Amino acid sequence: MQRRHFLATGLGVTALGLASTPALADVLTFQRFHAALRQNPRLIAYADTVADQAGEAVVTGRMPADLDGVYFRNGPGRFELGGERYHHWFDGDGFAQRWQISQGKVSHLGRFVQTQKFVDESKAGQFLYSAFGTYLDRRGIKSNDTINAANTNLVPFNGRVYALWEGGSATEVDPVSLDTIGLKTWRSDLKSMPFSAHPKIDPAGGMWNFGGLPGTDKLVIYRIGADGELVTSKVIDVPKMAMVHDFVVSARHLIFLIPPYDLVRGEGKSFAEMHEWAGNGPGARPLRVMVVSKDTLQIRKVFELPAHMVFHFGNAWDDGDVTRFDVVLHDGQALARVGGLMQGESAKNDPKRSFAAQISLDYATGTAQVARLLGASEFPRVMPQVVSSRHRKLALVSSAPRNAHMILDTVNLLDTDSGKNDSYRFDAGWLAEEHILVPRRNARSETDGYLLGVAQDTVRKQTVLTVFDAARVSAGPMALARLPYRAPHCFHGNFLAS
Repeated sequence: MQRRHFLATGLGVTALGLASTPALADVLTFQRFHAALRQNPRLIAYADTVADQAGEAVVTGRMPADLDGVYFRNGPGRFELGGERYHHWFDGDGFAQRWQISQGKVSHLGRFVQTQKFVDESKAGQFLYSAFGTYLDRRGIKSNDTINAANTNLVPFNGRVYALWEGGSATEVDPVSLDTIGLKTWRSDLKSMPFSAHPKIDPAGGMWNFGGLPGTDKLVIYRIGADGELVTSKVIDVPKMAMVHDFVVSARHLIFLIPPYDLVRGEGKSFAEMHEWAGNGPGARPLRVMVVSKDTLQIRKVFELPAHMVFHFGNAWDDGDVTRFDVVLHDGQALARVGGLMQGESAKNDPKRSFAAQISLDYATGTAQVARLLGASEFPRVMPQVVSSRHRKLALVSSAPRNAHMILDTVNLLDTDSGKNDSYRFDAGWLAEEHILVPRRNARSETDGYLLGVAQDTVRKQTVLTVFDAARVSAGPMALARLPYRAPHCFHGNFLAS
């Protein structure tokens, strides 16, 4: 493939010199958040983290003897520097976490990923570069990796561990110490190319991933073998492409959902602020479903659905000449609502704004059908052994219907065939992070294992590892492993068995 350099649209800035005083808008964001935090202690989950962490958890209940390994997690940790605060949750510097589970004991290690951005800004004592939702004009950008926050996922693959951020390269970290090793370039002509934070590991051990290139109307696809070597890559043209965060794979297809945003450039706009919703009103556009054939990496079909924003998928499988997949659909203002957390704003719990669905694509008729699965929810996951094949169990975290605000406080294991939901709601003041399914060795079913995750106890300002029996989620946690401190609220992670 011809070498290409694509800067994340809207993040490139001209070097204008280092500002000596904080930007007014960023100071106001700082002040508003801390004023809101005094009134709403739950916001402690989105507070700043200033240093690496290490500690032993206190385990209550019974930690399963066969749950042995490392739960890797990643998310934004640093939101504030030099009296300023980022405008958006997605902006914070990556904080990699390692939960070691062994012989009924749990230890925790958390370290900031030493990206170029993190190192430069730490030395300067203030933010220098534009981020996803915060525009700055203090220092120019040489490549995507100048602003790589490495803050979205932590993926073990082929004996290595990668901290991922969708706008640039994977960043390798040491699996034990979490020391930053450096950027991963899959091939010389792919240096600094976007590499999504949501790769899909297939049952044979290989990896599929993509990189979104908004502003260029292009998307790059990666296929990596089980040996960790790049098998192939290809750039595909996608008209009017804006933010594409995740995708899903079946046995024969790669599926991308393209939300109807226009990218509108403007002075002083961050990348997030350039996204203008085009799903309503005159000239409204649909949500496009782009299906790519794995064998040719050519677009097989494009379907249309009612306009929605998409962050995360569950799983996909091919059912004859129909492909079915799970996804969480949001309204067009989802990006802005997530950003509001940085100023202490809470979104109302409106089931019309967000719901989990199963979508069926019929290639013969060219039609797509949407079946609602669950209300306001996020972070769908399936057992790793069923990725790209037929599944019936979908793990999600959701907001209880009686919540006045959109607070993810309930874990669910949903039967996508029957609609039966096995769920558990945490106590008041708790926030549930993503929960994943971990199979027992030689698991015989999708419930033969554990539902493993992390929750924030904002009342006690502590972070807790949670373990459920996947066959009896409503019975409550089998074990809780409580840290004596609060770790940053993470986005995504994966379990690596010993």
